[in-house]
Amino acid sequence: MTALLDDAAITERLGGLNGWSREGDEIRRAFGAPSFMAGIDLVNAVARAAEDADHHPDIDIRWTTVAFALSTHSAGGLTGKDFDLAATIDRLAAEHGAK
Repeated sequence: MTALLDDAAITERLGGLNGWSREGDEIRRAFGAPSFMAGIDLVNAVARAAEDADHHPDIDIRWTTVAFALSTHSAGGLTGKDFDLAATIDRLAAEHGAK
């Protein structure tokens, strides 16, 4: 099982991410895509990366806004997996023109 991060480690890891915030046992970020289809393309790219990592985010799509929420449910909170996937999502969002 993946180890839970303590509050200090979570704060430190959040400091290395742009635009992500903590809400309880999750980290969240929303992106504005340049178009609906660009948002869907981003979701598909994240889905492939999440499947490869065997770590799956909650995803909410609202026209050109795509929001991601990450938590390691099997561990009961936030782990390094969440922050690693958040960094991947940031990279993929930039590649798809989402801000």
